[in-house]
Amino acid sequence: MVSVPRHPPSGGQLDRQFAKIVGPFADMLLAVDLPDLPADIRAEVVQFVVRRAASVPSFTRFGVTVVGLLHRLLMAAPAGDRIAGALAERSLPILGEYPRLIRSLGYAYIWDRWPDSTATGGHS
Repeated sequence: MVSVPRHPPSGGQLDRQFAKIVGPFADMLLAVDLPDLPADIRAEVVQFVVRRAASVPSFTRFGVTVVGLLHRLLMAAPAGDRIAGALAERSLPILGEYPRLIRSLGYAYIWDRWPDSTATGGHS
């Protein structure tokens, strides 16, 4: 029996582009949600979020890319970080799932790797 990978590997250029879409929003969202999380740990968490988000099946990845681009465009506008942050707090269909994805991946990684983390990202 031949083993077929579930997700074909993607190219390095595509991964870097995906990181530019997902990474800045993930960094902004985790910085707001977890203000006491050290910057070096947050960077590690963002890298994990990007890797995991890039590994979802192709159709889902397309959706993550489209919604991620919308959030990145918002962030590029004047006061965009505030707008994107406010949007992340809303439970909007489709658009609201993106911050939930970022949070769930980030929080799971943080509390798995550093179980003594506080609700604000600090270490007790």
